[in-house]
Amino acid sequence: MSNRYLSTSDGTHDGHFGPTEWAMLAFNSVVWGSSFLLIAISIEALTPGMVAWARLILSGGFLALMPAARRKIEREDWRPLAVIAVVGNAGPALFFAFAEQTVPSSIAGMLTSAVPILTAVIAFALGIRSMGARHVVGLVGGFLGVTLIGIPSLTGERPAVLGVVLILLAVTGYAVVNNLVVPLAQKYGGLPITMWAASAGALLLTPFGVWDVRANEWELRSVLALVALGVLSTGVARVVQANLAGRVGGPRASVIGYLLPTVALIVGVAFNDETVGSLEIGGLALVLLSAYLVSRATRTT
Repeated sequence: MSNRYLSTSDGTHDGHFGPTEWAMLAFNSVVWGSSFLLIAISIEALTPGMVAWARLILSGGFLALMPAARRKIEREDWRPLAVIAVVGNAGPALFFAFAEQTVPSSIAGMLTSAVPILTAVIAFALGIRSMGARHVVGLVGGFLGVTLIGIPSLTGERPAVLGVVLILLAVTGYAVVNNLVVPLAQKYGGLPITMWAASAGALLLTPFGVWDVRANEWELRSVLALVALGVLSTGVARVVQANLAGRVGGPRASVIGYLLPTVALIVGVAFNDETVGSLEIGGLALVLLSAYLVSRATRTT
């Protein structure tokens, strides 16, 4: 498409997911599935603005140490890259940090299940028509599965409306990025795209980071969580995800959104003494089946 702000393309690999694709999904599932807990730990002693700003600084700074990340971006590609920096980096980093002051991390993780559906809708709107009926079934089934996992966590509680709205805004931004990053990742690779977007996002969030700098207590537990959040979740994992999107396209790469709540559930049991019932187990089975359907080839021969 001619619109350089909103354009996407199919992935270069339209076959079934192989070991490489599954390894990329597994890595990001673990890292991103744990990121909601890392955010919660970070804001125990640090302000949301500082957490959002510092995680992008850590991401951009760490990746910039690699020469390949400093690859020059052509002028025409800075427009979509700027959109990615705003709606996929600065916005979500700030929104999740503020939202998790009132919204439990498990619910935040559950809400990310909307990413694959929104990614597919946006891809279709931008002209991608390569998804088949089984992919749609997988997307819908995954959404239902994650809903089943999340129902017990919502029983008896009502998340703060503002927090939920902020998370949904972040989720929408991720869905946009899942599509925009495909042609950029195919052209430059995920490393420079992630580094430049994170660095630009950090620049935008500078006022939020320095506004209440004295309010930060810098406790070791929160600082370590923030470092992991910045280097792994916001840095390495986003490089992996950008490369995956370039390989398989935005909609199929977004299946990660169905695996994150599964990891969040496991983390909750291991570290927060949460219990798992039959409803969650049934939802997990449906999520895994749906992930398999979405991973299948986009074309048959």
